[in-house]
Amino acid sequence: MTEPEATQTDFRKARGVPDVRLTDALEAIGAATYVVDERGRIIAVNSLAERLLGRSAEELVGQDAHELLHRGPQGTDARPEQTADRLSEFERLALLAETTSQLTSTFVVDEALDRLVSLVLPRLADWVVIDLITERDEVWRTAVFQADGNTLVQHEDLQGPMPPVPAESPMPLSRALRGAASALAGPETYQGAPDSGIAAEQRRLFEATGMHSAAIVPLRGTHDVLGALTLGRAGKPGNFTGADLTLLEDIARRAGIALDNAQLYQRQRKVAETMQNHLLPQMPRVPGLEMTVRYLPAPDASQVGGDWYDAFTLPDGATALAVGDVVGHDLEAAAGMAQLRNMLRAYGWSQQEPPSRVVERLDEAIMPITDVAMATLIFARVTETDDGDWQMSWTNAGHPPPLLITRDGLAHYLTGGHGLLLGTGARTSRSDATAVLPPGSTLLLYTDGLIEAPGQSLDDGLNRLRQHAAALAHRPLASFTDQLLRRVQPPGIDDVALLVVRMPSKTHEETD
Repeated sequence: MTEPEATQTDFRKARGVPDVRLTDALEAIGAATYVVDERGRIIAVNSLAERLLGRSAEELVGQDAHELLHRGPQGTDARPEQTADRLSEFERLALLAETTSQLTSTFVVDEALDRLVSLVLPRLADWVVIDLITERDEVWRTAVFQADGNTLVQHEDLQGPMPPVPAESPMPLSRALRGAASALAGPETYQGAPDSGIAAEQRRLFEATGMHSAAIVPLRGTHDVLGALTLGRAGKPGNFTGADLTLLEDIARRAGIALDNAQLYQRQRKVAETMQNHLLPQMPRVPGLEMTVRYLPAPDASQVGGDWYDAFTLPDGATALAVGDVVGHDLEAAAGMAQLRNMLRAYGWSQQEPPSRVVERLDEAIMPITDVAMATLIFARVTETDDGDWQMSWTNAGHPPPLLITRDGLAHYLTGGHGLLLGTGARTSRSDATAVLPPGSTLLLYTDGLIEAPGQSLDDGLNRLRQHAAALAHRPLASFTDQLLRRVQPPGIDDVALLVVRMPSKTHEETD
């Protein structure tokens, strides 16, 4: 910097004139920020910091940050006299930063609410009330918590449905729920004749909690008002002031965006779960066979993915079984799964051919007419022989092998019929394998989410599954399936589709 430039810069600092270039850079940060030089004097401040500190840039620039922000009106050091509810500017900035990081790191509404409660209690108040507007425009008092020292106590008796929001009421909570304004309130605010059911509930709240002062601010999402946040003081001295509303509005703004994102995410998960449930079919009724299925979505995905199962009766009376996995954990994978499953049904029904030939035809059609990139699959035919035995023929396209468990607890994997996964473009002939399914045995078809876990080999997962399945062989089928999932404990990093078939026991063996 040349000497004239340096002189001009020093002059601007001394006169409280902001550094325009640095100020513009700070505006892009998105949080209240100011910059000090080596002597501790403020050289630049953005508009969010001006609002938070209640001072203009001209009042801040050139001033000693410590002297300006940490001394009272008479010049005394304010820090020793601060209480938890009278935060310094640095503490307010730290609280806002913590609010942002805590609330934006979860997409679970209940968890976001719990974090919000912990952020404001007991730091700012000893009561917090959160009212949320539901998808049907009803109000639900979702959370009422009290700070007893450092312990947070939930008052479920004060939670529950609330009366509708009146359109014209001037009362603080009603206005906040309409997104009109923030307001201060006390027990005297609701002492008169209530103008609505919400006002009556608010009077009951003040009576039950003993709050002598409250601040009520709207919780706004991206497009709509989501509810209202109420902070109250009963045991804490001092009343909320208009200056407190600035901080609480900043907290509520961050909370509203986080709740909006969490609610959107949960709505998407619900839609995806409904879609998955409709895509996965009901099992057919086959005389003599018991069948049960389970689907566990990966919790970190959108609760929809490419894992699937299917079972249907073929024209010759055989039962077709299928379990597959389309690459991906999103709606695209689910759509591809639906295409693949429907095509397999069509080929399996129309082509009176072995499973290997059906899957060959399916593989030939994947690239030209579907959006599926790659997939694994087991396709099998289960038939009853003339002497009453059951057998299965199958082909395996790059999928984990089926597990067969006898009723005496002998378990082994059916490794035959193995070939390439689908979608590689390679034109190779596939093979079939055949196995007898002993009376009372259990056949397990599954996807790799059941056997894969971080830090463990695939063999470890296969051995763990076989061990637990053998130990549960004597259980009824539903119990076998639920206990197996509980014991194997899929890690949740991938979807799990599970199809379990129990063979009938022969009548003469049951008599013996």
